[in-house]
Amino acid sequence: MKSQQSTQTMKPATAAKKLGVYLPATPASFQEGVVSRAELNELQANPPEWLRELRLNGPHPRPVVAAKLGVSIAGLARGGVTEALTTEQIEALKQERPEWLEKERATQAEVRKEAARLKNAKKEKADQEDAPEHR
Repeated sequence: MKSQQSTQTMKPATAAKKLGVYLPATPASFQEGVVSRAELNELQANPPEWLRELRLNGPHPRPVVAAKLGVSIAGLARGGVTEALTTEQIEALKQERPEWLEKERATQAEVRKEAARLKNAKKEKADQEDAPEHR
């Protein structure tokens, strides 16, 4: 007997996160239903107009806002940004260059630099351990 494979579904919030869009800005039909893996794949492969518009103009969820500004999500919160922002609002912040944004960008750059240093140190250690011993 062959078992029937069930269709994998996800909540709209999960699908919105995977699509990189702000759930409250999606159509009601998307927010109220469930999304199958096949539907998610189709949305990613052939985004409808509403999805293209959201990705282009927003409002964007905080992870997308943080990435576009080059800061962490915590940095957004420290800067007082708690809501979704549109592309226009993000661009305005980039032009204004408020002090908090400059500080958070510098912090993020240091975090990335340290992460790269640790990764290189780990790689060097692994390379040394893998190298044949010369006697």
